Amino acid sequence: MTDLTLGQSPLHAALDFFDDQHPPAGDFLRDVLNGLAATPKTIPPVYFYDAAGSALFDQITGLPEYYVTRTELALLDRIGPELARLAGPGAVVIEPGSGSSVKIRKLLDALDSPAGYVGLDISGEYLTAACEELARDYPDLQVGAICADFTSGLSLDHLPLPQGRRILFFPGSTIGNFEPAAARDLLAGFRQGMREGDAILIGADRVKSPATLEAAYDDAQGVTAAFNLNLVDRINAELNGTLDASRLKHVSVWNADKSRIEMHLEALEPQQFEVAGQVFSLAKGERIHTENSHKFTPESFRALAHSAGFDVLKSWSDPAELFSLHWLEPNVKA
Repeated sequence: MTDLTLGQSPLHAALDFFDDQHPPAGDFLRDVLNGLAATPKTIPPVYFYDAAGSALFDQITGLPEYYVTRTELALLDRIGPELARLAGPGAVVIEPGSGSSVKIRKLLDALDSPAGYVGLDISGEYLTAACEELARDYPDLQVGAICADFTSGLSLDHLPLPQGRRILFFPGSTIGNFEPAAARDLLAGFRQGMREGDAILIGADRVKSPATLEAAYDDAQGVTAAFNLNLVDRINAELNGTLDASRLKHVSVWNADKSRIEMHLEALEPQQFEVAGQVFSLAKGERIHTENSHKFTPESFRALAHSAGFDVLKSWSDPAELFSLHWLEPNVKA
């Protein structure tokens, strides 16, 4: 059952609507226990982002080795006039996984009189705070929020949206955190919620030298290592864990066969530990796999988009070809 509260809600007075689809929260305990019992051990990256992890990630985006954020922002600045022409006047921007307020502001400022913005995220508290801030700063923009799991597809037809063309904004190469089949399913789910003429503006990190990639995920200041190891602190604090972070090291490695950077926690020496009363062990050199970040060539991204029912109408990249933005539209033949 969907709770749709229109703009007069005292809880979300700045918003034109708040649509709470009551997405199920991730089960941290279950996923950690299952992941540590698996071979190889793994923990889903969604659990990086407690308050400490989110603050560390904000630091990562400003590091000299981490080119992704600054390159994408520069691209948005450069192609703003083209985006305005492609989107046309009165567009409605929908952002699954509402992210950096800097990026969405750059897009909104570039477009020709955008009519609306809808943020969509599984974290209702974070989502509404970000959307309410946008609503205050853009008083002529209709702003709404959907608390939902965007990986389950888009459900938009019941919402009081303006009539303009809908542009899904999916920046930051979030698509790269999904396994290839899951990435295709995600894009296909987006397509099912789109109309003919709607579009996606999506960021995708590019294949480049392994040295550049590994440095971006293992910076000299150790912020990314702290971000990875913070997962251990969270397990210990929230799940009665006894995993010794001082006996683990952060590892970033380029997997050429799968075209992805992998992050791991590697045991420096054997240790036995508990999580919620269950006993686990790590051998020296054994790793816990914590994140994947797939990288794309223009050809591989085009193939992914086409497999999900999209045509790539336009692509942009920086002069060093570090990162790309792509404009996708539904393939009417798909």
